[in-house]
Amino acid sequence: MPSFTFIALAILIGFFIKSGIKIVPQTQEYVVERFGKYTKTLKTGLNFIVPVIDKVSSKVDILETQLEELRISVVTKDNVEVDLISAVFYRVTNAEKSVYRIDNVANAIEQTSKSIIRSEGGKLDLDALQSSRDSMNIQVYEQLKKAAEIWGIEVTRAEILDVQLDEETKEAQRQQLNAERKRRATVAEAEGQKETIELNADANLYKAEKEADAIKVKADAEAYKVKLLADAEAEQTKVVGDAIKKHGQAAINFEIMKRQVDGLTELASSNTTKTLIMPSEITKVLGGIELLAETVKGSKSK
Repeated sequence: MPSFTFIALAILIGFFIKSGIKIVPQTQEYVVERFGKYTKTLKTGLNFIVPVIDKVSSKVDILETQLEELRISVVTKDNVEVDLISAVFYRVTNAEKSVYRIDNVANAIEQTSKSIIRSEGGKLDLDALQSSRDSMNIQVYEQLKKAAEIWGIEVTRAEILDVQLDEETKEAQRQQLNAERKRRATVAEAEGQKETIELNADANLYKAEKEADAIKVKADAEAYKVKLLADAEAEQTKVVGDAIKKHGQAAINFEIMKRQVDGLTELASSNTTKTLIMPSEITKVLGGIELLAETVKGSKSK
């Protein structure tokens, strides 16, 4: 009999020891209650509790979890109904809050996500909703993360995966895109024509400027030529004047005869002149020139 009692006592002690030892796996945390009241949370690894008095009331998974893909109907700011496909990832960071503050964590996060996404989507028109998805994702994530903190939940990711439209809205968008393409093509063509006109105008202006420059250069050359001729005439007149002053009437007669001979020479060398009849007075002129030249020469020798 004593041996039986010893064995029973040993079994009872073993049972108590076993019930007081808790090995928590890496992916979970255990919530412990004492007489129905929360006592502590057992973390990963080897833990001890008071047998009979303490008990594990909940085993909470702490792995990151993904909600099932959400399809949320949203009416945009410009009254277009769209379906937003969203994804939400979360994990438990406070086991006791997730047990005592909310009955169904997944359902709570799902309903909160739908509410926030509808609210944020209703603030944007359709074009902004499609083009500003990144900024909307940030707003949804921040608000959902803040709302889930009171449940001991960390939202790790929340974003809009797709914006789905009905066929009528898609057709309206296609028509709008076609109209926009035609408008851009028209604008591009008009800009091309404008650029061509501007280039032609610039080319004509450049041509006119160069022609004006050429005329100016030619005019400057003509003016320079006239100035040289005038300077030569002035110098010649000065020389003749000096000769007249020095030799008197003989120099005057010489200059007159010289100009007459130059005129005859130019007339004879003209391409239009075929026959040249010289009056007898011309020979007298030529003889007079020779006589005058000798006279002037004699005057110089004296």
